[in-house]
Amino acid sequence: MGVVSELLADIPLPRMRKVRQKFDAACIEVQDIPRRIEEEFSRSEISETIRPGMEIAITAGSRGIANIPLILSAIVEEVKKRGALPFLVPAMGSHGGATAEGQAEVLREYGITEDTVGCEIRSSMETVVVGKTSDGRPVYVDRNAAGADGIIVCGRIKPHTGYRGKYESGIMKMMAIGLGKQKGAEEIHADGFGEMYRNIPLYGEVILRNAPVLFGLAILENAYDQTRELAALTPEEILQKEPELLERAKSYMPCILFPDCDVLVVDRIGKNISGDGMDPNITGRFPTPYAQGGISAKRVVVLDLTEETNGNACGIGLADCTTKRLFSKMDLEATYPNAITNTVVEELKIPMMMDTDKEAIQLGIKSCNKINRNQPRVIHIKDTLSMEEIEVSEAYDSEIRDNPQLEPAGDLKEWSFDADGNLMREEKQV
Repeated sequence: MGVVSELLADIPLPRMRKVRQKFDAACIEVQDIPRRIEEEFSRSEISETIRPGMEIAITAGSRGIANIPLILSAIVEEVKKRGALPFLVPAMGSHGGATAEGQAEVLREYGITEDTVGCEIRSSMETVVVGKTSDGRPVYVDRNAAGADGIIVCGRIKPHTGYRGKYESGIMKMMAIGLGKQKGAEEIHADGFGEMYRNIPLYGEVILRNAPVLFGLAILENAYDQTRELAALTPEEILQKEPELLERAKSYMPCILFPDCDVLVVDRIGKNISGDGMDPNITGRFPTPYAQGGISAKRVVVLDLTEETNGNACGIGLADCTTKRLFSKMDLEATYPNAITNTVVEELKIPMMMDTDKEAIQLGIKSCNKINRNQPRVIHIKDTLSMEEIEVSEAYDSEIRDNPQLEPAGDLKEWSFDADGNLMREEKQV
């Protein structure tokens, strides 16, 4: 036992209780998604933009959107029904290692292939300048998309993790940054996130004026990451209605239904979970000072990476403590390009590393000041996409009883570690 282990050995861990959090579960049933998209396409303002023989680019992003292969295949089918020729373009800025092959691989990992969506995928990092902003800056768009007869921008609307504004994650950002590829993303991020609220519409409006954008298809999800709304928006409606949809998306978001904790333990982070590895809108740990929300946690402990993130540990700098296991899985070539492009380096700093899960959690508690060490307030989640069932320490029992959105889902139990001090597999399925 080394000196670090000796310093942490006597730190007790509280008993934990599984708790079910209840949110509004309204959604579009999976089997109804193609019909709902058909209804959106049937609007004359939408349908009349697609003419026989047109080549139409459809955007596909780099986030884990529920039912996205089905949504994209339904869009492709509607385009084909009108005699046009659809193809997909990755619209993800610098993600996928800022390479065409990497971006195509990201789509494959989400089940988006030529077979599943029913059309060609054209992945390239080449861009063209489609215009300039009012202050003279170039606006880039994917060459394949800009050269098409039309573009359908498909994207999810939700709160951003680094800034607040009328347009956050959504159609405008998909155009300005996603379609801009690495060059466009770098151009917009050069001013920092403090100017993002202004730059997203500034660049997006240039694209709406000068690129062949036919319309957008906005996706909103509920707290359980299921499709809640689908809305086709004309270019004018993108400008006018996206802010309204953003407010609705915020109201659908899940959260941790406790205001604060001493230690938040997160089993895993990854780019398939959030652009920041773990969603700051839930953890309360933001990479910039331009956004706020989520739980107030004195310490955040992150234990591992998802397999799907392929070594990309973006967001690890938002934690206070992690494990050597996570560090050994980091691929810096996969992790650093996004930060080099968006200029936010704080979320990639390496926190303290412990040999085991147990010591990482003990360090989280040990390093908190002014807490009840006999009854620490500890919350344990699988990841920020898994909010229905979480684990909370005994100190929260009275708050569970007082909140109708919370329901005990098990008895108080001790943490279960294997012989190496790492959480047992069944304990991770929170």
